Amino acid sequence: MRIDIITCLPDLLESPFNHSILKRAQEKKIIEIHIHDIRDYSTSKQRQVDDYQYGGGAGMVLMIEPIDRCITKLKSERIYDEIIYLSPDGALLTQNIANQFSLKKNLIMLCGHYKGVDERVRKHIITKEISIGDYVLSGGELGAVVLSDAIIRLIPGVLSDETSALSDSYQDNLIAPPVYTRPADYKGQKVPEILLSGHAAKIEEWRHTQSLKRTKERRPGLIDD
Repeated sequence: MRIDIITCLPDLLESPFNHSILKRAQEKKIIEIHIHDIRDYSTSKQRQVDDYQYGGGAGMVLMIEPIDRCITKLKSERIYDEIIYLSPDGALLTQNIANQFSLKKNLIMLCGHYKGVDERVRKHIITKEISIGDYVLSGGELGAVVLSDAIIRLIPGVLSDETSALSDSYQDNLIAPPVYTRPADYKGQKVPEILLSGHAAKIEEWRHTQSLKRTKERRPGLIDD
């Protein structure tokens, strides 16, 4: 898979993609991450990419021209499955959406900034709008990292144990069950005996029961869905 991220703050994205699972996925050649600075596609000497909004009001708006120039260039080089805009009013990111994106080959992510992007970008260029939560950030860069991480870890070969992602919270509309590790007894707080039994079927039954219980208590809406 290839992910192209378009931003006016490329330095903000360097660290997240150079550590841990995201770094290893690139080293294994399973995933390609390409960061594009919108300013490189500006036609002004000052590399301007934002301007005042028509009609007045506080906040600057990302201009359509440099965004269009960047995306047009990328589309001339390969076919993209989706062009995603990270926005607080996009569709709320869910595990199911991450699963669907993980099956794609090429994705573009556009990071909004300032007061947002010219509406013509959203109407005529973007194919999907995604929000990582009902709150506002300074820009879409952190949202792009969250979405990328959620997608990449699902791709076969990225995780050392490929069954790990399948047992994550939300994969089956349930929250993951409690997990424990050594020591089995810490200051009188003991690991449930069933987990020490070695009986795989009973352990799986216990985990499923715990997932149901925890989901009903903490996120009952998931069961309704």
